Amino acid sequence: MQVLSPVIYGLAFAYLLAPIVDFFDRLIEKAAPKAKSSVIRGLSILITWLCVIAMIYLMFSILIPELVDSVKTLAANFETYYKTVYNWVTALMENENLFSDEVLSDQVLSALNGYYDKLVKWITDTVIPQAQVAIVAVTGGIWSVIIFLKNLLIGMMISVYLLARKESFAKQSKKLLYALLPEVPYRRTLRAVAEADRIFSGFVRGKLLDSLIIGIICFFCCSLLKFPYTPIISVFVGVTNIIPIFGPFLGAVPSAFLILLVSPRQCLYFILFIIALQQFDGNILGPKILGKSTGISSFWVIVAIVVGGGFGGVLGMFLGVPIFACINSLVHWFTDRTLAKKGVTDDALFDPAPIPPADEKKD
Repeated sequence: MQVLSPVIYGLAFAYLLAPIVDFFDRLIEKAAPKAKSSVIRGLSILITWLCVIAMIYLMFSILIPELVDSVKTLAANFETYYKTVYNWVTALMENENLFSDEVLSDQVLSALNGYYDKLVKWITDTVIPQAQVAIVAVTGGIWSVIIFLKNLLIGMMISVYLLARKESFAKQSKKLLYALLPEVPYRRTLRAVAEADRIFSGFVRGKLLDSLIIGIICFFCCSLLKFPYTPIISVFVGVTNIIPIFGPFLGAVPSAFLILLVSPRQCLYFILFIIALQQFDGNILGPKILGKSTGISSFWVIVAIVVGGGFGGVLGMFLGVPIFACINSLVHWFTDRTLAKKGVTDDALFDPAPIPPADEKKD
């Protein structure tokens, strides 16, 4: 699989960027109608990749320094946050009388102290003495990053070639398919591929764009509201928003906890903000971008997420929905086609004909 990584990256880049390239094709063709198609396509690919690289650079130049500062602040204030939680638990038990049993109260406080002591001991006895091992691991990690960047660069070059000749590749694929299959299976396969492309392109591209917009909105709004750890929170919210239904909760819970350690009041404001943001995403932004790309109900979306997550983790949770939607579309097509051959309509299924008198006598 490692050998195929550049090819997979190239296919993914080409698939995601194809609509943008087509958009610039039309734009350049209107501006210069006499230009050669190869020149138009080359300029479109160049402009597309320049836009992508510029956007990534702007995001990282703004986000990475803020993210590093947030992580440093979080690490520096770790002991303060522990004491805050410890004081909350102590005050809760003393003032609210939730633990009338003094032995149980002492056990809770002792457990908190025990966890803290274990953490400090682990850092002192394990992390620090193994600095040399950590350096080796970091070196290996750097080498892995270099390999990843190399594969990414090769994938970008492959995507350029695929985008430049995507119509030619499509024709070659159709020729091969027509040579291997009879007429009817060939037509059905093309129809199934077109439907799968419609579902995947609508969901994957739409969801990525939707999550990017939500992450950017979250970053600017949290900055205006002066929430702590804004970069980390924005990354949490934007990345987890890719996962339908469960994603917003997965991103909001750790973010709210981080803010709670600093200010309970701001945590409440953040929860209200996230609810408003998700309402905006679910009722306005999401339907505008995604439309009805999947064509399945919320129940089957949940089933697809659970099953996909069980097989493929986070990536499975994301891709499970369009894969299930493709299967659902094929099942519907097969069912409708079979019923049409039998001459059965939906009304006939739910309103069956009465039993003939001869059959009633037999009963």
